[in-house]
Amino acid sequence: MCRPSCSATVAAVPVLRRAASPKTCDTCGGHGQVRMQQGFFSVQQTCPRCHGKGSIISDPCGSCHGQGRVQQHKTLSVKVPAGVDTGDRIRLSGEGEAGENGGPSGDLYVQVTVKPHNIFSREDNTLFCEVPISFVTAALGGELEVPTLDGKVLLKIPAGTQTGKMFRMRGKGVKPVRGGPVGDLLCRVLVETPVHLTDEQKELLRKLETSMKKGGSRHSPQSSSWLDGVKKFFEGMKF
Repeated sequence: MCRPSCSATVAAVPVLRRAASPKTCDTCGGHGQVRMQQGFFSVQQTCPRCHGKGSIISDPCGSCHGQGRVQQHKTLSVKVPAGVDTGDRIRLSGEGEAGENGGPSGDLYVQVTVKPHNIFSREDNTLFCEVPISFVTAALGGELEVPTLDGKVLLKIPAGTQTGKMFRMRGKGVKPVRGGPVGDLLCRVLVETPVHLTDEQKELLRKLETSMKKGGSRHSPQSSSWLDGVKKFFEGMKF
């Protein structure tokens, strides 16, 4: 995922190789057109022998059949720069089809498609990731190792962190392929609810809930605010 420049292999690329040079067509004299007489009219049309090319192969080989080029397959190594994104194209100069009549070979364009990543998602030069944290870490705070393109870094989780909180790690995103500042990495924390609790753990949580209720809204300000709003809503509706 958007790591420093690397190489990729493009296989089965058709390449057309030039054969012998053609000779001037003796029917049209190399013009590609001939003039035909039809009654009182003189009509110019494509030369029936060279088909408008102005040249022919008098003794065509069995491989190219007089086209002067044959198709081959070639494996190429492509250098992929850091920061490329889906839709970007890499040009390989002179690796396209051989030109007609001895002309220069064309170019080969390799279009990039970035595979989805199981940790990061990308928007331009900004990376995003979701980081699950435990209920205890969210409540008491702590440190967590977060992967980046440059290696692991420590993310400090302050006490009382709520799920959905976004942390910005500057300069840990994608390096732009055309230059400019490196993007950021945005980490969104998700507080994970404990599952498969033992009877002892359940009892400890019930005791914690009882203790927190004694503190009123001080421990759960968002929940208390929401409940007050619901109460006022029902009073206004006169249910």
